[in-house]
Amino acid sequence: MKKISIITGSRSEYGLLKNLIKLIEKDRTFKLQLIVTGMHLSKQHGFTYKEIISDGIKIRNKINLKIKNDSKFEISKSIGKGIDSFTKIFNFNKPDLVLLLGDRHEILPAALVALIYNIPVAHIGGGELTEGAIDDSIRHSITKLSHFHFVANNIYKKRIIQMGESPKNIFVTGGLGVDKIKNLKLLSKKELEKKIKFKIKKRNLIVTFHPVTLEKKSSKTYFRQILEALKKLKDTSIIFTMPNNDPEYSVIFKMVKKFVKENKNSVYFLNLGHLKYFSCVKYSKLVLGNSSSGILEVPNLKVPTVNIGNRQKGRIKGKSVIDCKPERTAILNAIKKAELFYSKRQTKSFKNPYGKQGATRKIYKILKNLNLKNAVQKKFFDINFK
Repeated sequence: MKKISIITGSRSEYGLLKNLIKLIEKDRTFKLQLIVTGMHLSKQHGFTYKEIISDGIKIRNKINLKIKNDSKFEISKSIGKGIDSFTKIFNFNKPDLVLLLGDRHEILPAALVALIYNIPVAHIGGGELTEGAIDDSIRHSITKLSHFHFVANNIYKKRIIQMGESPKNIFVTGGLGVDKIKNLKLLSKKELEKKIKFKIKKRNLIVTFHPVTLEKKSSKTYFRQILEALKKLKDTSIIFTMPNNDPEYSVIFKMVKKFVKENKNSVYFLNLGHLKYFSCVKYSKLVLGNSSSGILEVPNLKVPTVNIGNRQKGRIKGKSVIDCKPERTAILNAIKKAELFYSKRQTKSFKNPYGKQGATRKIYKILKNLNLKNAVQKKFFDINFK
């Protein structure tokens, strides 16, 4: 029996991992140790750990980082708290393998502690780029602290080889976002309106904007441009979902709340949950902002995405994703282009570069057959540049 610790710190990452977690939990050759931390335990972000419980999944440990505000001081301190907590948990649980996804600062301490305890780490989502956010460096750091890598495509595999990781330990599985969409039975329009208590019109937009953490004090300036663009739209329902707990997220929170108070055609949610969120996407003309969901998952529903600014810069994008600058005119032009795609049904033919359904099963089967003996003793894989 392999004792496998899976870490989750956010609603989006849990949504990707959920089906894999359920497969591992049912398999008697695994002993699941689910550790919940980060935004899951934040009241301001909707206590999303409750969604995990409602899914019937047992939580082994909770790590409440108790971040008081969105300052860099508090977030930096939380990494120290994470190291202390994961040290105690790994010392007691003694996992055979740690499974991590993504690039969030809540996840980095788990990889660091696993290194000290000689615990092999399997990482999902390496090799990707988000040049406008600190997540980019965190992701690459986790890659170097990991021993097995599950990636979405061959381009990401090549990047990880560039970082000195052995090709035999890098597995191209496709993206988990495709599976997440395929396994959801989306709500009807009537069911959705009843659940979110908001009228769905013919023209609907979903807006999610996270701080651009490598640009100083840009959140307020950029988000103001987005709101100015949204004010120009007529006969439109606007659904906001709130940002991650990155530095400056509180500025966006306040601006969203003020906009919704002044505009009756809009509403915001701390946490819609995956079923309601993707059901909203289904009935929307487009998704707008800078969330990875608009690039990784939304294309599977054949809905266009307007990706604003540099947060997701460098990430591979399908043709249904339209990049634009964080300026009002550029945003309005991108919205027109996206709606033209939608009206002509051009999105029907767009392919998602993150693969087809099946990543969850592929990762699960590989995990079952991993040889963990001497896995922590890595050799740097040199590339012959001649």
